[in-house]
Amino acid sequence: MSDAKKQDEAINWWAELRGLALMLLAVLVFHTFIAKPFYIPSASMVPNLLVGDRLIVSKYPYGWSWVSATFRVFPRDDWRIAPAAPEYGDVVILVPPDSEQDYIKRVVALPGDTIALVDGRIILNGEMVPREVEVPVRLSTGNDNLCDGTPCLSAFEPYRVTLEDGSQVYEPPTYRETLPNGASYLVIDHTEQYLDNMAPVAVPDGHVFLMGDNRDHSADSRAPAGFGQLGLGGPVPLADVGGRAEFITFSLDGSSTYNPLTWWDALRGERAWRTLRPELRGQPGEGSTE
Repeated sequence: MSDAKKQDEAINWWAELRGLALMLLAVLVFHTFIAKPFYIPSASMVPNLLVGDRLIVSKYPYGWSWVSATFRVFPRDDWRIAPAAPEYGDVVILVPPDSEQDYIKRVVALPGDTIALVDGRIILNGEMVPREVEVPVRLSTGNDNLCDGTPCLSAFEPYRVTLEDGSQVYEPPTYRETLPNGASYLVIDHTEQYLDNMAPVAVPDGHVFLMGDNRDHSADSRAPAGFGQLGLGGPVPLADVGGRAEFITFSLDGSSTYNPLTWWDALRGERAWRTLRPELRGQPGEGSTE
């Protein structure tokens, strides 16, 4: 008997296949109940998330729902297991009722709140959310990823500046919002547009109101939903929320290709392991708000 034939007879192929199936099942269970990786495809959360960021989303903070499953083979439903509500400032993953695409947005209003917008400012339960003017963030102008065929940050072209070393960056108007629980984060608001004003909206029980940090370029709870629309159409059911963004693992600018040799030069090393939980601080002091 040849050595090759003896080796084939020694391999228990059923055991090998069973081990592979168990490993795949363990990965699916982990992705569904614990955490999964996520890729940022749009600029709606700039400056806190850039296109090309890879991050980890935890699945358990708000309980589990239809959205939690890695493969959504069952019909959409509103059931929830071990339900819990997000906190102000959480960055969450959701799947809108009229879409199969994952969105990522920030929680700015909770169940029972009333939210309105005046000139881009959030009015929460009748009180204007504090917003401080910050030193503009610096966003790279080179190797920008593409969004729908155009550079994702092209809207910031009027804010291109040349630094002392000759490099160029975008410096769009930047603000720091601080919500009632002290959750604090940066937003960009650089132009007047139709989403800047909204009549008061009551957030129903079991819903949250979500907005992007790139306020003039985010299809969120302010924007209409439905055929031909990209917004969320108002408060979002918690059954459509599938997890909380935790931290960035790594990030690639627009210079990488499918060739692994290009990935190293495309790495944005400074973004690795950056937390996505909002900073917690007190309310801004007198004279510091916009």
